Amino acid sequence: MTTPWLHIVGIGEDGLDGLVPATRAVVEAAEVILGGDRHHALAENIGAERIAWPSPFNAMIDTIEGMRGKRAVILVTGDPLWFSVGARIGRSIDPSEIVYHPQLSAFQLAAARMGWSLPDVETLTVHGRPVEQMIAFIQPDARLLVLTTGAETPAQIAAFLTARGFGKSNMTVLAAMGGKDEARFDGLAESWDHEVPAFNTLAVECIAAPDAALLPRVPGLADDLFQSDGTMTKQEVRAATLAKLMPMRGALLWDIGCGSGSVAIEWMRAARYARAIGIEPRADRRAMAGANALALGAPKLELVEGSVPEALDGLTPPDAIFIGGGLSHDTFNAAWAALRPLGRLVANAVTLESEAVLMDLHARHGGDLVRLSVCRAEPVGRLTGWRPSMPVTQWSLVKR
Repeated sequence: MTTPWLHIVGIGEDGLDGLVPATRAVVEAAEVILGGDRHHALAENIGAERIAWPSPFNAMIDTIEGMRGKRAVILVTGDPLWFSVGARIGRSIDPSEIVYHPQLSAFQLAAARMGWSLPDVETLTVHGRPVEQMIAFIQPDARLLVLTTGAETPAQIAAFLTARGFGKSNMTVLAAMGGKDEARFDGLAESWDHEVPAFNTLAVECIAAPDAALLPRVPGLADDLFQSDGTMTKQEVRAATLAKLMPMRGALLWDIGCGSGSVAIEWMRAARYARAIGIEPRADRRAMAGANALALGAPKLELVEGSVPEALDGLTPPDAIFIGGGLSHDTFNAAWAALRPLGRLVANAVTLESEAVLMDLHARHGGDLVRLSVCRAEPVGRLTGWRPSMPVTQWSLVKR
């Protein structure tokens, strides 16, 4: 049985005094302590060797491995396994070699200050990540707790809220919770002007105006929310396509011929931590996809230049694939070979030529073949009539 040698200790603003006796004894007996300047300041008067977080941060594991053979402690904020480095370390060092010592997290402290039930709150972090990813969580009556990047983050989020018709949302910034310098700043998104400490947690109570943008995470966003040159997968067909792709937590989608990125963006919005790679040969369409991803809360959409099937070489194997452009037997063969077990593949065709390819692939591989037709009510003179869109043939199957 492996003997643990590394202790990852969560520490709060009350420093060593806030640790349970057993954890405090571990810290006081340490021979080497790794942490940020703030963490070292919270654990003064201990004679251990001190190591700062390495730069670049990716060198962290090598630094930690150099601590083997000593009584080693890593100090982090709050809960080491909740939006913290503990999980990253545990993926590189056998968890049986690690002892985690959790402290109250910023989310728990913030929920207590706000009087909110944590199961009813969305918890997320934009610390060191694109702040735009919180846009996907802006919904009427939603309560958000956000770990921020710095003093500027609350103002950025206030601007996002206001631009989408949520300017009356209540915002509270909480800083140094549990310490002698604890501070609180309250205000509305539309008039937010506080200067706040760099290390803070933000609480948002989303309040929608009558004209607020409604952006549910269920697929099927309105077409006019996307920049497009007209070739995008339209709302109703997109919703049906995402239903067959089955977005799941952390899963990766290849969006082949992604165009404006509508399918990839809705995939990422539909499940926490869902990822997507959009493959698109045209620079103007990649630019539109990137802009749409930022505006709709999917800033981590990865865009790849190139034509298929060559552009697929070397990409991370996906959990799902959508072929909206560039359909051919060669593209299918390359995509299908890369698709992981239980992966889902969906291909849509509008032209007769692409439909013929789908028919042949269906005959060879099985799966579901459907035709989707949408009509919209539009003016016909002074009256109203149905105007049909081009029908879409859709083929889908699961790799088993």
